Amino acid sequence: MTELRSRRSRFGVRAMVGLLLAILVTGTLAAASSAATSASAPRGRALHVTKECSEYTGLADSWCTITSSNVHAIKVGSRVVYLQAAGPTSLDSDLVLVVGPGNYALGHVTLDFTTGTGVVTFWGGIGHFQGFHAKAVVSALGGVNWAWDGRYHFSEGD
Repeated sequence: MTELRSRRSRFGVRAMVGLLLAILVTGTLAAASSAATSASAPRGRALHVTKECSEYTGLADSWCTITSSNVHAIKVGSRVVYLQAAGPTSLDSDLVLVVGPGNYALGHVTLDFTTGTGVVTFWGGIGHFQGFHAKAVVSALGGVNWAWDGRYHFSEGD
């Protein structure tokens, strides 16, 4: 009888250890799968903005004006102010998207004038733009018109 109980308790311990090991492996695989999925999935919502740059001179503090936006917080008529001067063939500048008093986003743009392409990123701001993050491809539309197409999201706690 004691031998039977001894076998049962050894079997019970083995079963519990096996069950715990299975749960640990399953949890690890699920976490790795979730991380891989979220790393490859685009974050946030689509961003589509157009702007016209007839006032842009290439000097620091010159600006472009937003002409369309699918983001409620980015109003038509808002200004994109470039803080550094452009070079002869490119722009590498911090920028401020000024929507109104107390509402602005902070970002950076790199743009190659010869190809008419670049990247703009935003990482926060004040007012409606607190926690705002975006990354978009910049493309020339012709003349003084440009587009931003990418993704954006608002994070809490920023």
